[in-house]
Amino acid sequence: MPGETPLTIKVDNKEIITLMTLGTNPEELALGYLRNQHLLESIEDIASVKVNWARETVHVDTRSGEGIPDLAEKLSRVTVSSGCGQGTLFSCTVDKLYEQKLPRARLRTSTIYALLKSASVHNPLYRQAGSVHGCSLCRGEEVRISIEDVGRHNAADAISGRMWLEDIKGDDKIFFTTGRLTSEMIMKTAFMGIPILISRSGVTQMGLNLAQDLGMIVVARARGSKFLIFNAEERVTFDSAITG
Repeated sequence: MPGETPLTIKVDNKEIITLMTLGTNPEELALGYLRNQHLLESIEDIASVKVNWARETVHVDTRSGEGIPDLAEKLSRVTVSSGCGQGTLFSCTVDKLYEQKLPRARLRTSTIYALLKSASVHNPLYRQAGSVHGCSLCRGEEVRISIEDVGRHNAADAISGRMWLEDIKGDDKIFFTTGRLTSEMIMKTAFMGIPILISRSGVTQMGLNLAQDLGMIVVARARGSKFLIFNAEERVTFDSAITG
C-alpha cells in the first residue's frame, strides 16, 4: 500500500500550493509544477531547490529573489480541476496554451504495441497496488523517463521538471500515462512540447477538443493489443495488424 505525504511548494518563501505525493521526486515535481502552470518561464530564473521533509516543504529560490511576478493576481484566478494529487489550474496556464506549436508528428501502430509492452515494466506500484498513476517519456518504444506518483498530474509534472533541468526537447517524444486524459493532461503534454499522447485510460470531451485544436495525436484505452485513436488518425500508419 503506497504512502502519501503533503508537500508545500514555496517560491522565495511564499506559499504556492500543497500537493499530495509519494515523495519520490520532490525537486522535479516542484519545478515541473511551476513550469506547467507558467508561474516561472525559464529554468535560468531559479537559483536553488531545497526539500525539507521535516516541514514537508520544497523551497524554490529565484535568482532575483522577487518571487513569481503578479503572484497575488494569479492566486486569485484559480480553477479547481479534476486532478488527483493537486487539482488546480491557474488562468495564466490557459492563456499560454495556444502559443504552443506542436510538430505534426506521425505514429506507427507497431510503435504503440511495442511501447505498451515496454512501459508496463516501468510501473511496478501501479501493477501491484493500483492506487497510483505512472507516466513515461518515450522516444519511439524506448522509455527515457518513468515516474509514478499519487496522481497522474504529479507524475507528469515531475517528468516536465526533469526535462526542464536536463534541457530535453519534446518534439520527437511520446508521452504515456496510465491515467485519464482530461483537459489538464492535454495542456501539460502540450507545454512539454510533446505531440503524441497515449493512455491506458479514456479521454474527456474537453480534453479531446483541446487535442484537436492543438493537432496532438491522442491514443486512449490502450491495453494489450487494443486501442482507440481519438485524434489525428490520418497521421497514424497501420503497419501491424491487431491481434487478440
